[in-house]
Amino acid sequence: MKKLTPKQKAFADEYIKSGNIYQSAVKAGYSEAYAKSSAGRMLENARIKSYIDAKMAEIESHKIADAKEVLEFYTSVMRGEQKETVFVQAGKGYAKEQKEADLKTRISAAREIMKRYPGNDPFIAEQIRKLKAEADSAEAKAMLNAFEVQIRQEEFGTDEDEVRTDDLASAVAEGMDEGSVWR
Repeated sequence: MKKLTPKQKAFADEYIKSGNIYQSAVKAGYSEAYAKSSAGRMLENARIKSYIDAKMAEIESHKIADAKEVLEFYTSVMRGEQKETVFVQAGKGYAKEQKEADLKTRISAAREIMKRYPGNDPFIAEQIRKLKAEADSAEAKAMLNAFEVQIRQEEFGTDEDEVRTDDLASAVAEGMDEGSVWR
């Protein structure tokens, strides 16, 4: 794809700033007559449109805070580095003052930071350990059930034998529920 001419690029940059087609064309160096009659068609040019779209996407992405920026902000609030403007009564009027975040706000910022680092929270670490243990137990039970099915398929052929296997499986499951090594 061909690059934009310097005038086209200037037009696109001006259009991004102002949103005004006529003024953008004139500032880019096009004649006023051309700007009045034909500048609108410039936005139909695929290269110019593509350039404008790419620049607009770039501008938008810079407006959105990333995770690092959010954590830095929470940290600065927690440390009292962020100031807020408050109005205090001074005689008959009010005066502006800058103050640090109060303790409640700092604690809230600290909690927000810790939410993003669950490994540092003993309560969350305990929940994770419990979930892992439950997953291991469920996996062991599934393996036992699969083994039972395999035994039935390989060794037992009658319904009577299957009833005995069901009794054996029930006894094993009860043993597991009562606190065997699987928990």
